[in-house]
Amino acid sequence: MPEIVGVVERLWRYPVKSTGGELLDSVAVEERGLVGDRLYAVRDGAGKLGSGKSTRRFRRMDGLLRLSARLGNRIDGPELFDPLGMPVPDPDAFLRAYLEQEDVALAREDAVSHFDELPVSVLTTATLDWVARAVPTTVVDERRFRPNVLLRTPPGTPPFTEDGWFGREGRVKGGVRLAFVRASVRCAMVGAAQPGLPHAPEILKTIAHERDTELAALATVARPGLLRVGDALSLA
Repeated sequence: MPEIVGVVERLWRYPVKSTGGELLDSVAVEERGLVGDRLYAVRDGAGKLGSGKSTRRFRRMDGLLRLSARLGNRIDGPELFDPLGMPVPDPDAFLRAYLEQEDVALAREDAVSHFDELPVSVLTTATLDWVARAVPTTVVDERRFRPNVLLRTPPGTPPFTEDGWFGREGRVKGGVRLAFVRASVRCAMVGAAQPGLPHAPEILKTIAHERDTELAALATVARPGLLRVGDALSLA
């Protein structure tokens, strides 16, 4: 018998990489991930993507997390919102002024993937509750960890239950199948300030000390389908 591990409580899509996301009631999931997720990014003149860190592919651009984006049913690109939640009429002009960088623009994904690691991230309420208990001096909610799926787990579920999913397949009634691969490696973004959430570097310090910076589960899409709030996730 399949083992039901939780119910989808919230679905998040992040149309622009490293900015705030949008809550959805349902979303189509394709091989690439949630349709429209991280489909756009802030790209500089060298082709690097705006992020919370600097690597070969990414360039640290402080302040992106104070912005948010919504795709909705738009096909011509996402709607960008400033730190006060007001829509931005000209995203490129706004980003250049806001970041004080003349070489940045909003760009659709092409040959370079916008994902840091794997396309779908799942966080359980059991693990999120552990973070809140471990760091009681700051505000903790799932936006700090940027999951695609917040999964409501049954009472008594131990934290880090996601660790037992690796190598297994998660399934929902809508046909989606997720192949769980590994934990997500966390960076300073978990403590970065964003609307309603103050700067909290102690979150990363705690996760680094207790979990070697790993938290939540990453998956690839084994079978596309529809994912909805209220769906029960079972492990094959």
